[in-house]
Amino acid sequence: ADIHFDYRLAIAAMENGADKIRINPGNIGSADRVKAVVDEAKSRNIPIRVGVNSGSLEKDLVEKYHGVTAEGIVESALDKVKMIEDMGYDNLVISIKSSDVMMCVKAHELIASKTEHPLHVGITEAGTLISGNIKSSIGLGLILSKGIGDTIRVSLTGDPIEEIKSAKLILRTLGLRKGGIEVVSCPTCGRTQINLIQLANQVETMVAEFPLDIKVAVMGCVVNGPGEAKEADLGVAGGIGEGLIIKHGRVFKKVPEEELLPALRYELEHWSETNVETI
Repeated sequence: ADIHFDYRLAIAAMENGADKIRINPGNIGSADRVKAVVDEAKSRNIPIRVGVNSGSLEKDLVEKYHGVTAEGIVESALDKVKMIEDMGYDNLVISIKSSDVMMCVKAHELIASKTEHPLHVGITEAGTLISGNIKSSIGLGLILSKGIGDTIRVSLTGDPIEEIKSAKLILRTLGLRKGGIEVVSCPTCGRTQINLIQLANQVETMVAEFPLDIKVAVMGCVVNGPGEAKEADLGVAGGIGEGLIIKHGRVFKKVPEEELLPALRYELEHWSETNVETI
């Protein structure tokens, strides 16, 4: 439960089954109100995520560091963590976020050397689907690749399902998560002999229903397709009115263009039975 301003909502959330709460002690109110939340969390052993956002950095820290800075964000977060620790509770997660990607990266590098508490990582107010994914991928990629971070969120102005898809893909790209089919596809070029953009999107949608940990390639021509798909477990390559099914970089069979997707589906449905490199 993400709670702002009203400490009673934080308490009510815990009373009604919340597994974790997120608060910024700076906007919850007096120390007594923060302590009331902490005491309730302590009695139930519910983790508190201490959240600090660059957009709400305290005025004195803005003045101290001559603007909103990574150093100010870190100091603000650690001050709030100490406040709760002094109240006798240390089941905490820290979240420091900014819409400035490089400031956010620097803040995480700084705080990682100053605390042992788990870190929840994200680029806040990242934007819409395209811009938000680019900013999140760069920011999270830089932070996570340094071994910093325990949980993540991709913040997008859009359907939350897209946030989950993006988060999974970021983790898989970094080698931090396995499971789910990875789709690779070539760009369009002069050799493309099929509606590659449509085909790639159709394949990506179709494979989402299969719980396989494999790589599927979508190639636009039958000349270079097999070679370019050799690192994939399974692939398709489009030709003029026909296509190829490729397994482990080798042409497995040729099918009419209209049968390319059904043929790929069949191979996915029977993958555990046919997953051998000798075709």
